[in-house]
Amino acid sequence: MKTGSTLQHIVSVAAIAAALTTFGALTARAAGPEIVAGPSADPQCLSPWTAQTKFFKFAAKKGPFRVALANGYIANTWRIQMVQTAKAYAAQPAVAADLKEFKVVSTGEDVPAQISAINNFIDSGYDAIVVDAQNPTAFGPVIKRAKAAGVILVAFDNTLDTEDAINVDVDQKGLGVLWANWLIKNVPDGGKVLEVRGVAGTSVDTDRHNGIHETLDGSGKKWSVTEVFGKWDDGVAQKATADAIATNGPFAAFTAQGGDTGVVQAMIDAKHPFAPFGGETENGFRKFCAKFADQGLKCISAGTGPAQVAVAVKVAISALKGEVVPQSVKLPLAVVADPNFKKNADYFPDQSDNFFVGNAFPTCGINFTSQEIMGQSKENQ
Repeated sequence: MKTGSTLQHIVSVAAIAAALTTFGALTARAAGPEIVAGPSADPQCLSPWTAQTKFFKFAAKKGPFRVALANGYIANTWRIQMVQTAKAYAAQPAVAADLKEFKVVSTGEDVPAQISAINNFIDSGYDAIVVDAQNPTAFGPVIKRAKAAGVILVAFDNTLDTEDAINVDVDQKGLGVLWANWLIKNVPDGGKVLEVRGVAGTSVDTDRHNGIHETLDGSGKKWSVTEVFGKWDDGVAQKATADAIATNGPFAAFTAQGGDTGVVQAMIDAKHPFAPFGGETENGFRKFCAKFADQGLKCISAGTGPAQVAVAVKVAISALKGEVVPQSVKLPLAVVADPNFKKNADYFPDQSDNFFVGNAFPTCGINFTSQEIMGQSKENQ
């Protein structure tokens, strides 16, 4: 009886010790990365957003790694090219050596579906998840789950409103400011503006929209802005523009977040006078800007190509290796403005109109040819 009690006591102590060990491990994992001093392991590439940006150092894992891309919206050329670029980057020999598996899923505009996909990746034991988020604030619970599971979460393009994930992006609000300043400079008396927005509810659309309006409102000129949603897609933007011209036109200026080739085509079809235009980096848009500059289509084309997904994957791999990374990485914009559109440098006559120009980040060693990108599929894998 005494022996049984002693054995039971020993087993109980062992069970408690095991539970405490497990709890300690979970607590340590839930604590997330260590906050350390900068710079990052690759300061030329991984630039902090501000001087106040924190630097993370995660516990190093042994590779190769399982990394997933959880994309949302897929029904426009930017997102399709982004998925293709991610696959092209993962296929490069030096990157492929660090990857045991690279999984891609696109879930559409359904936010719960995207969250569910991330949860599935966490449950399946992926080491890192890269995400182009459909909503900046809806991912709180899944961000906590990733942190507790020791899964590194990297958001790019449409980023997450949290410091528990790594964000990679350009200054989206600053891009809206840039476009608006171009209109202010080139439309001396103010006037009616058509603003073709992106996908409603995304951080990119909201930030760019706010940058445009705050800048126009502060210019001292009188502006009347008509807003339509083009979903960053040529076909959708072309129809929305045609409808706006028919009901509210003519316009003294245009600005569009994407689908810009379709916007200009709608102007041509409606015989609308060309006007100053602040827009994105589609090849077709830049072709139009070069062709019709002497007829009044004075453009600034700025943004960042879908290759920012490659930087996000690079950040994820670096973090998994235990290297120091910024919590928020700022990427440079690709900008060209009238009269400086150069053939085969800023636009490419032989390439598709839908191809986004600016797929290089030289400081990161990232540079894609159109053949590398377009040779990949857009499908889930």
